Amino acid sequence: MFNIRTRRAALAAAAVTASAALVLTGCSGGSEPAATYDPDEEVTLNLAFWGNDVRADLYDQAIAAFSEEYPNITVNSSFLGFPEFWEKRQTEAAGGGLPDVMQFDYSYLRQYSENGLLLDLEPYLGNIIDTEPLSENILGIGVVNGETTGIPTSTNAWGMFTNPKLLEGAGVEEFPGGDWDDYNEWMAEVTEAGGGDLWGGTDWTGRIQNFEIQQRAMGSDLFTDEGEPNFTEDDLAAFWEQGTDIRDDGTVITQQRLEEIYPVSGFDAALTTSELTWDNFGAGYLGNLGEEYTELGLIAPPITEEGAQDLYLKPSMLHSIAATTDHPEAAATLVNFLVNSPEAGAIFGTNRGLPASETMLEGAQLDPLGEQIRAYEESISDRLGDAPPVPIVGYGTLEEKFRQLGQELGFGTITVDEAVSQFFTEMDVVLNQ
Repeated sequence: MFNIRTRRAALAAAAVTASAALVLTGCSGGSEPAATYDPDEEVTLNLAFWGNDVRADLYDQAIAAFSEEYPNITVNSSFLGFPEFWEKRQTEAAGGGLPDVMQFDYSYLRQYSENGLLLDLEPYLGNIIDTEPLSENILGIGVVNGETTGIPTSTNAWGMFTNPKLLEGAGVEEFPGGDWDDYNEWMAEVTEAGGGDLWGGTDWTGRIQNFEIQQRAMGSDLFTDEGEPNFTEDDLAAFWEQGTDIRDDGTVITQQRLEEIYPVSGFDAALTTSELTWDNFGAGYLGNLGEEYTELGLIAPPITEEGAQDLYLKPSMLHSIAATTDHPEAAATLVNFLVNSPEAGAIFGTNRGLPASETMLEGAQLDPLGEQIRAYEESISDRLGDAPPVPIVGYGTLEEKFRQLGQELGFGTITVDEAVSQFFTEMDVVLNQ
């Protein structure tokens, strides 16, 4: 059991207190008793999630286990691919007909919460929804403007995957850790040893997450709680300038080579030995690399400022309840089962990411990659800080613009100053739409 999951939260304690004072009439206050579940009421709930046939089968198993414990609650489930899932939710939201319980993505949480589409779960925390197995950091992830509108099912963190087989073939040791200059030097060593067929990595300044952790190391999230930018044009220019030398001297794989192998990455194609990304991408990498690759390294990203809490746990997904549900207590009971129960842990394993709840994690049978992720998140506990504010509406658009500008910098078709100007223009549109 690792320490990042065992800290008791002030938020959780506050939720328990609040639950004794709040009633079940939507999100309003009053003098009625705290939220309770009626085991005699016959209820039907609709549950929606994104995924594939494999995940659908796991949900079927979880619903069957839930029904054994709560026979009076009937759960009807449906699933779609990720883009189609959100298209359908937007249509339902416009008509006031969202499903009772939904698998939810972090990038949409602010939009749906601020539009009043999600139920405030505060009255159910500490009674129907058990908060004991969830840390302060985890509970805080689902809070928007002071209301808890989502409970994370699982987490991931920013990390660095490496390819031990390729490194052994190149005769280069694993990256021993250090700052970003140390990482650049290590990549250059790999690239030189690769003789033109292997590179140490990809231009890391093309990912907004690397800019984010550098800013967090200096004490600032990318955006404030109010959704305002927390960085300047000079900050962004200084970040992108860090990639100039490694692009120009051939340390990193060229953008042209990446275009040739698209849609897979250089790491997927065994052309690079490292990749900075979310720690739940390992299974996909192994699948694309093929059977001759049986293991990956997973280590912490380079350090910007010694002792800084630049990393954080991001929810792989959350569970939320529609504000329009007719059965909030039963819906909260289902959320609690899907988020906290050992039975759900045993069924899902790491299909939805590394379980966020201690009790669900205890029930999960982790495969070697799952154990590796668990050990990794334990190893970075000193670098884990509070999660940043819930993403602004339109964050996905900005993330994609950042990636596109990184590509153009890689091709040499724009300057850093031009990239900064274009990004801030796009950000102004997103923030004022």
